[in-house]
Amino acid sequence: MGPVGLCCSQCQGIEMEFNRKTAASQLRRYRKRGAGGTTRVLIDALEAMGVDGLTLLDIGGGIGIIQHELLMVGVMRATGVDASTAYLEAAREEAARQGHGDRVAFHHGDFAALAAQIAPADVVTLDRVICCYHDMGALVGLSAARARKLYGVVYPRDTWWNRMGIALVNFIMRVRRRPFRTFVYPTDAVEAVIVRNGLARQFHRQTLVWQVVVYGRSPAAQAP
Repeated sequence: MGPVGLCCSQCQGIEMEFNRKTAASQLRRYRKRGAGGTTRVLIDALEAMGVDGLTLLDIGGGIGIIQHELLMVGVMRATGVDASTAYLEAAREEAARQGHGDRVAFHHGDFAALAAQIAPADVVTLDRVICCYHDMGALVGLSAARARKLYGVVYPRDTWWNRMGIALVNFIMRVRRRPFRTFVYPTDAVEAVIVRNGLARQFHRQTLVWQVVVYGRSPAAQAP
């Protein structure tokens, strides 16, 4: 689809920073080493909770690592949304290479702007995406509302060292006159939005920089 919802400077910055060169580099690394780090932790946590026969909505999925890995372990269909044209092309290429291209739908644009057009899914994931978006409430609220069963996120811990690091990154971006910015949001604020959407924490793990969290919807509240 066309570049719907890419009028914001942050999304334009994403197109600039997450370009063909970085997409190709990540794709080579994935083909050589597979999923790693906190992405692997999130995938394993979701698989352990049961994804067989479920649908996936992967927001800001980049080259599609979560899509590819969960389709291999039982996810029936996946939808990938990303603001980077280059990363969507890489995700589509890899889906075809792995033989599940017909089971993935791709949407290019700002998820918050596209949300009304995106169907709910059993599993919704945002891997290192919250930190790349300027309106946490909109992104998290709209995405959590579309999770019928599980909602998995990877985002920075709200620590002084992360705040300092991100301030430095943003300073460099300003000096370079690049529109892309990164963000650290208070964990309590992020979780409050998720909980308001009827989800409860079921898994949590953290590294020095990142936290991996999976939330679940109670069986009584799950849509058929």
